[in-house]
Amino acid sequence: MLNKLLPIALLVTLVAAPCRQDVLAADEAAQEPAAGPAATDASAADNADNADEADDNAREPVPVDDIRVLVEVFHKIKQDYVEPIDDKTLIENAMRGMLSGLDPHSSYLDSDEYLDLQEGTSGEFGGLGIEVGMEDGFVKVIAPIDDTPAAEAGVQAGDVIVRIDDTPVKGMSLNDAVSKMRGKPGSAIKLTIVREGEEKPLIFEITRAMVKVRSVRGRTLEPGFGYIRISQFQGPTGDDVRKQLRELKDENDGVLHGLVLDLRNNPGGILGAAVSVADAFLDSGLVVYTEGRIEDSELEFSARPPDLLQGAPLIVLVNEGSASASEIVAGALQDSQRALVMGRQTFGKGSVQTILPMNNKAALKLTTARYFTPSGRSIQAEGIKPDIVVDKLKLAERQGGEVVKEANLARHLVNTDLDEAEPAEEALDAPSDEDESQPLAERDYELFEALNMLKGMHMLRQRSAAP
Repeated sequence: MLNKLLPIALLVTLVAAPCRQDVLAADEAAQEPAAGPAATDASAADNADNADEADDNAREPVPVDDIRVLVEVFHKIKQDYVEPIDDKTLIENAMRGMLSGLDPHSSYLDSDEYLDLQEGTSGEFGGLGIEVGMEDGFVKVIAPIDDTPAAEAGVQAGDVIVRIDDTPVKGMSLNDAVSKMRGKPGSAIKLTIVREGEEKPLIFEITRAMVKVRSVRGRTLEPGFGYIRISQFQGPTGDDVRKQLRELKDENDGVLHGLVLDLRNNPGGILGAAVSVADAFLDSGLVVYTEGRIEDSELEFSARPPDLLQGAPLIVLVNEGSASASEIVAGALQDSQRALVMGRQTFGKGSVQTILPMNNKAALKLTTARYFTPSGRSIQAEGIKPDIVVDKLKLAERQGGEVVKEANLARHLVNTDLDEAEPAEEALDAPSDEDESQPLAERDYELFEALNMLKGMHMLRQRSAAP
């Protein structure tokens, strides 16, 4: 289930106009100022502003000698390569190389890839439905998307794809691997996956499909206690969360005693959607801020009233597949002490990618900033550490006889405070969770623990408010 978003856990459009590329210098895409050429197409306004700058603050001059070497390499390839190659292919490969050498999230998008990315953020695309990135030359699954072919096949966050059909992934670019996983809905693909804890590689045969991502779902766990699951941050996600909250309140006589916000295996998405979701549970305060080398990359986002839960207990569930925009929400609610974060340490993607449209209908996906939680934490390569760690466990049915209690003992004293003493036999025949389809503790142990914690927080809040 290939996610057409590519490995983008966070997409933010800092400016809407394509002319943004005219302000971004090529040297600003490099890791160090001296590592790349300076911009030769900066706007006249920028030139005027910089006219009075000191020489040490001026842009680096164009490295003419390095450009000559680049041109020489171009001509050598054209002349001596074993097969003919056209100019466009060589130049495009050079651009891909410049970006892929920066970090795992920067890339060159041709017109088709740019279109795929736009389709992905709209919530509908063809493929398998997984968020992927590159690690040590292999494709690593950041997170599968709910209700998509790969999730149903059992692909998990952290899986490493080593073969696509019969082709080894080692040596492929991420874009090439993504292209091979795409295909016509209904067609089959075979993925060979290495998973931690498994002795042998796992083989998954998956049928591609048109993936329609429903980013927000919710239900009532128990009377008064709601659950909202966000699988991905898309444009309308903030509005969808508000709508789901209204529906949950209507189901519970207008009042929610607490809510579990599930961000597990959520690979991220649009920055604005993450801010909108965090804002729904905050009255005020900073949500996130970004810092980069250019002025446009330094932004702050703050919350505004009201808190739609009106201060009711909130628990955020995260795991190793929670990345980027998910980490923004979890970090903001944790720093503001508005929510308790439970689960496992998150993915750790603390950078912002900006999509820079080009004149040839292609685009650059370029890392332009780092983001920070309200307390100033950077989660880059670190992640959000939960307040309460919940390991990935699965409950097994306890084997053994019936539990003996005081009421089961012969000649036990009768509780005179009860109107009628219940026979011991009836106590043993009380209905159990086994009469249900499957108890929550067996279906989702982490959610079961979150619900128990939520109920405890509600009880403590009630007792604190009592006269």
